[in-house]
Amino acid sequence: MGYLASIFIGVALGLIGGGGSILTVPVLVYLFSVDAVLATAYSLFIVGTTSVIGSFSYFKKGLVNIKTAVVFGIPSIAAVFLTRAFIVPAIPQEIFSIGNFTVTKSILLMLLFAVLMIFASYSMIKKDKKCCDEEPQKQKFNYPLILVEGTVVGILTGLVGAGGGFLIIPALVLLSKLPMKEAVGTSLVIIAAKSLIGFFGESSETAIDYIFLANVTAFAIVGIIIGMALSKKIDGSKLKPAFGWFVLVVGIYIIIKETLLS
Repeated sequence: MGYLASIFIGVALGLIGGGGSILTVPVLVYLFSVDAVLATAYSLFIVGTTSVIGSFSYFKKGLVNIKTAVVFGIPSIAAVFLTRAFIVPAIPQEIFSIGNFTVTKSILLMLLFAVLMIFASYSMIKKDKKCCDEEPQKQKFNYPLILVEGTVVGILTGLVGAGGGFLIIPALVLLSKLPMKEAVGTSLVIIAAKSLIGFFGESSETAIDYIFLANVTAFAIVGIIIGMALSKKIDGSKLKPAFGWFVLVVGIYIIIKETLLS
């Protein structure tokens, strides 16, 4: 089931251009029984590698804005690297207790991840009223906001191991004036860079099972190749709301699982 789900993650990423990576941590935790903290590290590698593959077709079509990727990517990459190297190791194993219920480091990260999933699902479900203005605009950078947004996305990525495309794409459209398709391609490059660099910023004390990680990543890559092939025949934007509802259900399940059923 875990490997089938890994293929599905790749298919979703290839078909709808993002969002599939949000399922990586739940798959690792609930289907492969990987510890939540370790799962966030594994997810960075899987998300980063699949995003590299996914960005190739955008590069070929000239839909990657390198300048924007650098401007937005630098604070994001720095934040995710520092988060994995210093913040995550500094979080205590037991945060606080309420009666017999103890919030551990793993539970805290899963609850934070579930909240992120619910926000991501909303961005997929809602209908865009001004659907993706493709008219080219003169590019200008709101540097203070880009710095803040890039840092926040980097910290979230470092904590929960998700790519954060649902946060990056609107930021690129609004703050850098990119057309939607170019924003998607550029976001994949940013996600790839910050996720992989964040993974390599992981504490040296973390025991990484590289064979297992390579296997899951390989299945996800197979999925993204299938998804990219299907995207030529299927309009992924029409599937996005349905996928958003699925992500919402998984997010709610995680909250119930980690609080009421743990």
